[in-house]
Amino acid sequence: MQRATRSRPCERPVRVRTLWCSTRRGYSSRVSSSDSDRRLHRPRTVLRDGETVTFLELFFDLVLVLALTQATAIMAADPTWQGLAKGVLVLGVMWWAWVGYAWLTSVVDPEEGINRLVIAGAMAALLIAAIALPEAFDDRALLFAGAYAVVRYCQLGLFWLAASTDDAAALRRSVTGLFVSTTIAVAIIIGAAFADGPIQGALWLLAIGLDLAGPYVFGSEGWRLSPKHFAERHGLIIIIALGESIVAIGIGAEARLGFREVVAVIVGVGVAFAMWWLYFDVVEKVASHRLQKATPGAEQNRIARDSYSYLHLPMVTGIVLVALGMKKTIGAADDHLKLVVAVAMFGGMAIYLLAHVAFRWRNVHRLSTQRLVAAVISVAAIPVALVIPALASLTLLAVIAATLVVYETARFRDARNSMRAQLAH
Repeated sequence: MQRATRSRPCERPVRVRTLWCSTRRGYSSRVSSSDSDRRLHRPRTVLRDGETVTFLELFFDLVLVLALTQATAIMAADPTWQGLAKGVLVLGVMWWAWVGYAWLTSVVDPEEGINRLVIAGAMAALLIAAIALPEAFDDRALLFAGAYAVVRYCQLGLFWLAASTDDAAALRRSVTGLFVSTTIAVAIIIGAAFADGPIQGALWLLAIGLDLAGPYVFGSEGWRLSPKHFAERHGLIIIIALGESIVAIGIGAEARLGFREVVAVIVGVGVAFAMWWLYFDVVEKVASHRLQKATPGAEQNRIARDSYSYLHLPMVTGIVLVALGMKKTIGAADDHLKLVVAVAMFGGMAIYLLAHVAFRWRNVHRLSTQRLVAAVISVAAIPVALVIPALASLTLLAVIAATLVVYETARFRDARNSMRAQLAH
């Protein structure tokens, strides 16, 4: 008699077998991989894949335009040392908020997945902070502080999601350090909302200082960077700052547009164009190339931190201060500049040029003697600007900037052409 054999579960009829085996495997899979399932259901971010600045990043940067305009307006409405200090302080705070997103979008793709929603929320908060800026030291201090906190923690949230992968231990350490420094700085800004006078200004300055010191204290080795994207993003912010100078010229000329005002507008555009030339003709290209060729990791991150996050702040500050001087000049071309405005306009040009000197030294370890001399001449021209008409002062500044451009173009013609040709390839 043939021995009866008991069929194994997976040898049962096809329909039963399929259901039974799939059920067993599914149950076993759920039991053995519950941890991985939980990881799969956590919020995830999409990392950057490409070096081109996205349209959403440009959209985000437009909010900074209002912040720059507001900083100029604060100083123009109160052309005193106190007003100048307030304008510079709000620039520093808003700059570091923007810098955080320049680093963030060098890691994550801002237009994909949850990223775009978080960045949209950060844009709204940044816009509220920018609108509140003129009264950020007065009635709207707490509103500004709250909106600013949202901007900073949106950045931290996306950074933490980007660092949640198994191969991002170094990035997690850096994000943890950033969380500490950000929390301290935000707490100080919130505390400053309940203070006033010199104490309030000192708290703002302390918050900026701690933010700037954070990358040194906690290190920069763990950050991830898309170098071409990072350099291009900062180049675009220089364009935005120069655009603010054009806006300042337009606002200054809107009340009256006679012959002197037309001349002042033309001269002011010449100053802005010279500042554009000094950055974008060669400097921007060399710096971008240097960053891209640096060894990824600590070396590249330190160059990005020093050359872009740090040294572009005085560049933008210098542009905004020159914009203040141009706005006041065009509004009263026949009058003499007040001391604070003259210091802002000529000192702003000096700050811009000195930042270029430091920028070049950090990247190629060479001293730009001619820009250093031009910065000294700009400062030396301040007493002259106090005794000549404002239009003549603006013309003097244009002559200093244009002479520097002409000298560098003629003196370094062959090297400039060769370098531009090499970098183009």
